[in-house]
Amino acid sequence: MEIIFWTAAFIIFYHFIGYGVLITLFNKIKKRSTSLPKLSDEDLPNITLVVAAYNEEEVIEEKIKNTLSLNYPKDKMKVLMVTDGSNDHTNSIIKRYPKVQLEFMPKRAGKIAAVNRVMPRIDTEITVFSDANVMINEDGLQHLVNHFQQNRIGVVSGEKKIFQKDADNAAGAGEGFYWKYESFLKQNDAEWNTLVGSAGELFAMRTHLFTPVDENTLIEDFVMTMTLAAEGYKVAYEPKAIALETASATIHEEQKRKVRISAGGIQAVIKLAYLLNFLKHGKLTFQYISHRVLRWTLIPIAFACVLLASLALADNHWGYELMLRIQLILYLLAFAGYVLRDATVNMKMVHIPYYFIFMQVCVVLGWIKYFSGEQKVTWEKSKRAEIIQV
Repeated sequence: MEIIFWTAAFIIFYHFIGYGVLITLFNKIKKRSTSLPKLSDEDLPNITLVVAAYNEEEVIEEKIKNTLSLNYPKDKMKVLMVTDGSNDHTNSIIKRYPKVQLEFMPKRAGKIAAVNRVMPRIDTEITVFSDANVMINEDGLQHLVNHFQQNRIGVVSGEKKIFQKDADNAAGAGEGFYWKYESFLKQNDAEWNTLVGSAGELFAMRTHLFTPVDENTLIEDFVMTMTLAAEGYKVAYEPKAIALETASATIHEEQKRKVRISAGGIQAVIKLAYLLNFLKHGKLTFQYISHRVLRWTLIPIAFACVLLASLALADNHWGYELMLRIQLILYLLAFAGYVLRDATVNMKMVHIPYYFIFMQVCVVLGWIKYFSGEQKVTWEKSKRAEIIQV
């Protein structure tokens, strides 16, 4: 039981704290590269901004207006919206804007199927991918493509930010807190070696590097960018290229999103099993296991093991009893957060313990959905609050 306790406790500590400390120390030891000069308008590459949208009538016009207002030479930017399967007013809204190209097929086969279909027609040097429900800051695209001055850079990921309210529910407070820590890890990952995958809200890649992705892939953006990292390309991170979105409307909506990502995470671990080879991929394998694989595999099991081992060992030593008490307090706070999960409160820290446990539950639910075959690529999107313009 002591072996189980300390092994599980170490896994939890290492994933949530230890890895962040290590990667920060590695960056302090490493000599940082000098910043790149800003490209002039004449030197900026031609880009195509691709938005795969399904039934996005509530946000698509705001997205178009935001895109067309971005500070990027108009003669060097194309906008392509792919709306396969959409049966609301998304297409009719897009058609109002002649500067936006529309690609549509009546059949819905999922986001990556839509991207695979249109990518062979893109003739610009760089392709930028962005979700329909996120708004990009004015100079975001320029900051993003600036990294491509370096030949080893294959992909550049922007910074996802959650719109913060003075008072929020569990979905908003929890997701906002989570992404702040994720941004810290991403910054350090990219500086030391490479970003470990990219979120689909906003990222750019060299168009010629795109290869069709298996259309059953659940988190295609992550698999796509990790595949390129495995081939030796670097995935850069640009915090000044901001993709702003609101949190899920409720914790129920957030659960749908987290479960899908967790199902995609365990699928990615299986698909990218070759990345677990330290001898071949070295630093990338270390980052991948520390930052991603543990989260999608061992962490929920480790939490259960620590709790059960603490219960078994509490009578043997005061240290184990103390650890049990700390855990029970955490779970009591999480229960209080559960009761208040959809309440809007100013003290957002009330929601953090619940959201922390909620994420572990979603990982387990993701396993169940994936291995039962219930998680489909044509997933139901989570409802979000009103989009706020950058």
